[in-house]
Amino acid sequence: MTSHLSTHNGTNGLCAPIGTVVVDDEPLARANIVNLLRTDPEILVLGECSSGTDASKVVRELRPSLLFLDVQMPGCDGFGVLEALGADVPPAVVFVTAYDQYALKAFEAEALDYLLKPYDNARFFRVLSRAKALLSRRPAEHPRFERIMVRSAGRISFLRAEEIDWIEAADYYSCLHVGARTHLLRRSMAELERDLEPERFCRVHRSTIVNLARVRDLRSDASGEYEVVLRDDTRLKVSRGYREKLQTAIQGISKGA
Repeated sequence: MTSHLSTHNGTNGLCAPIGTVVVDDEPLARANIVNLLRTDPEILVLGECSSGTDASKVVRELRPSLLFLDVQMPGCDGFGVLEALGADVPPAVVFVTAYDQYALKAFEAEALDYLLKPYDNARFFRVLSRAKALLSRRPAEHPRFERIMVRSAGRISFLRAEEIDWIEAADYYSCLHVGARTHLLRRSMAELERDLEPERFCRVHRSTIVNLARVRDLRSDASGEYEVVLRDDTRLKVSRGYREKLQTAIQGISKGA
């Protein structure tokens, strides 16, 4: 199906409406979401497209705060779209699909919610209300982690954030790698990325955050894929969407050294 981008204007005079993009390869499903969104004066539908292949370009161009994203699409599925967007993923993502087996993967991808087709209007507006509530929170000055409480063998201990080598997503948890030890923490990658010092920690993949002080090399192979090599020789894949952010962070550390 040919992708298309359409832009809609009109905010009913409200200030700072929530910019939204809809991605779905089914015209009727896409039109239904757009029509429901248009009934809310706080929402501005910036555009829509019908393929995952074009979705990352459209999102980067329009910079929405809210994204309704179909899971199964030709060329590139919804999870592939988020992988391609990397650090440019909108603050609120709602997956839309007819298949409930993707629910866990949607959670791991840190989606705000998961609309299972067919859904009724009440369910849709509950999801939209959650999105609006999330996006209305002021990004106030957020305290950064200096110490993290972890539980192990029935005991509570505290880690200094700077001790962490790297972090990986582990289903409903995040796994903190500290030397030869690992600790499971029931926090999402998005929460940890927000709470850790951005000058020290950088997300390099949807499922990986690294301590920049532990990075020894940034390498690419013949196919153009990148990986970071840590001081202990751990190798971690760098997805394309996060590569520029990582390179900028490393350059910042080099200049400050």
